[in-house]
Amino acid sequence: MPKAAKLTVDKKALGNGKLTVVAFDDDDVTRRAFAAYFRSPDSRDQPSGESGVREHDGKSYVVLFNVNGTLAVYRIRNDGMLKRLRRWPEALNVD
Repeated sequence: MPKAAKLTVDKKALGNGKLTVVAFDDDDVTRRAFAAYFRSPDSRDQPSGESGVREHDGKSYVVLFNVNGTLAVYRIRNDGMLKRLRRWPEALNVD
């Protein structure tokens, strides 16, 4: 069963009278995070299929991990773009 899309509002657009809604679903951003991970030069390990979107302190992240632990974390920005984090909240670590 597909997961519900998450909707966010671009607050910058509210000032000029336009409302922009960015929709994304968990499967889409997880797929994009996998693609970004494999394009990076330090992608030595295979992430688990259980990797996916996690929420922490009101922000959304894609956590890629395997049996060895967390491999990479991407924050999902308000515009739907992914940003790879060098340091991430301790609560997102998978042991």
